[in-house]
Amino acid sequence: MTRTSSPEDGRTLRARATRARITAAATATFTANGYATTSINTIAKAAGVSEQTIYYAFGNKKTVLVAALDQAIAGDDEPIPTLERAWVRDALAETDPYRQLERQVEGTGEVLRRAARLLDIIRNAATEPELAEVCATSIRHHREVQSVFAKALEAKTRLRTPVETAADTAVALLSPETYLLLVDHLGWSHDRWRTWAADCLARALLDTAA
Repeated sequence: MTRTSSPEDGRTLRARATRARITAAATATFTANGYATTSINTIAKAAGVSEQTIYYAFGNKKTVLVAALDQAIAGDDEPIPTLERAWVRDALAETDPYRQLERQVEGTGEVLRRAARLLDIIRNAATEPELAEVCATSIRHHREVQSVFAKALEAKTRLRTPVETAADTAVALLSPETYLLLVDHLGWSHDRWRTWAADCLARALLDTAA
């Protein structure tokens, strides 16, 4: 028997598609113009919706930015935490510490491809009170993820540094600032950054005598 969609299913799908269109337009607009000079009206025009639609779906400009960032980090709008994402589980499951680092960099790199420029906008505007907590939360989340990776690495091999320092080192090397410096400003390819980042992490974290 063929299952038919209910009107509610149709409304939910349309609302989800509208939110996705708005967050995509917001990402492009914030990245091009910055936070302060981007208005709800500008996002609405780019998304092809009314301002009221955005206010109804999100409430305010900050919430639109946070939703755009969440979707950029995740790569979709599924409510799955980063640490439960397949790429994280696969990296943690690697028994070879070098291979874990390669997968860790590969997965983080895909996040940075999508989210680094939005994160840069947020951090440049973090002097604005409404974005200070968004900035702090993004850094804290990055640190939590890298801490899990560092602890997994410590369980597989001897590290050159304490595990907390290893996590901080990964936060610095895999930061959006470092990624954008090398890729956007110095012209590196993404693949070159990925090879460099994995090599730097291995040299900095792994005790080769182990």
